[in-house]
Amino acid sequence: MAPRSLGLTAYRALVRRGGAEPAASYSARPGGELVWFHAAEPGNVLAVLDLAKRLMTMRDRLSVLITLPESASFSDPPPCTTDNIFITRVPGEHPDNIEAFLSHWQPDFCVWTWGGLRPNLVLATTARSCPMIMIDADTAGFDGRRDRWLPELTRQLLSGFELALARSDAGLRRLVQLGLPRDRGEATSALMAGGEVLNCADSDLTDMSACLGGRPVWYANQILPEEIPVVLSAHRQALRLSHRLLLILHTHDYATAALAYERSRARGFTAIRWGEDPYPDETTQVMVADDPGDRGLFFRVAPVSFLGSSLVAGHGGSDPFEAAALGSAVLYGPKVRHYLPSYGRLATAGAARIVNDAGALGNAVSRLIAPDQAATMAHAGWDVISEGAALADRVIDTVQDRLDDIAGAS
Repeated sequence: MAPRSLGLTAYRALVRRGGAEPAASYSARPGGELVWFHAAEPGNVLAVLDLAKRLMTMRDRLSVLITLPESASFSDPPPCTTDNIFITRVPGEHPDNIEAFLSHWQPDFCVWTWGGLRPNLVLATTARSCPMIMIDADTAGFDGRRDRWLPELTRQLLSGFELALARSDAGLRRLVQLGLPRDRGEATSALMAGGEVLNCADSDLTDMSACLGGRPVWYANQILPEEIPVVLSAHRQALRLSHRLLLILHTHDYATAALAYERSRARGFTAIRWGEDPYPDETTQVMVADDPGDRGLFFRVAPVSFLGSSLVAGHGGSDPFEAAALGSAVLYGPKVRHYLPSYGRLATAGAARIVNDAGALGNAVSRLIAPDQAATMAHAGWDVISEGAALADRVIDTVQDRLDDIAGAS
């Protein structure tokens, strides 16, 4: 057993003096393998959540735990509807809190991001023979007072990681300077959210494409009741320039879909309900849907998508990478706090445009329904979501290989 450093002894004495936090209430741990991601960098949980979802699509019966730093607000994480992804705050550094956390979750693998190492938690995880890697390491994650004044402690913590991937050459140099063995470190690209490619049955896409017969289509997704009049007014405006234009209006629940259908008919639109009526024909102007499982189909057939829950405060928007990953140009409102970094990346690249009202939305749809305009934005969107693909693939392969090794040895 390695000798305990004076820095670690002093740190642990200070932590114990502060006392344990009240016992946390955790969700039940599911059976099977569980990978723990610590999203240490404030504001970067989107990228971690995206990586976790990708990993889960590659490995059956895998669960994921994501811990957030103590400074994170629980209004920051976007809504997560994926089964077996758990988001909670990182435990306090008191040994009692850490013991309760690790005993409950029993992680099979840990992926630590950025830096901000928590000595007792890292060492306790290592002591349980839970493999750990660090990704997206950055100099900012190792600029704290403890890193500067207790270098032997930082060196001891870094020795517990089997691999460390830094987001820059400068980040890698800093890790090596702090004591990371050079053969365990590598400079890679930064961790970035890249979007989940939503599924769609080939037969559904073939049938829908044949039914549309080349008609121009735009898609309004996750629409709230307050947004229905805006979307319908924008559609009325866009129809003046494109008479065959079809709106697919997808609400966030069944009750809102019923309201959208009634309001569409009240405004004189020829409307149908997806899943209850036959496929749209040449006379259909609005098709109302409510099943979230159909998003993959609609993003594929619509070159332009307005992402709802973004014009009304308090909802935080929806994930724009779902649209960009399937080649749909993105329009959105200003209330997208849950996904602001993702919208910012797309807007900077020219793959997304913000709209504030019905007039702006109608004008944008009219311009972007032209194939060349939508294709330019779609190409820019694809470039954005592809930026972090190589790192994500590398991490997923590393995690899977290590889990396979553990399963083979048990």
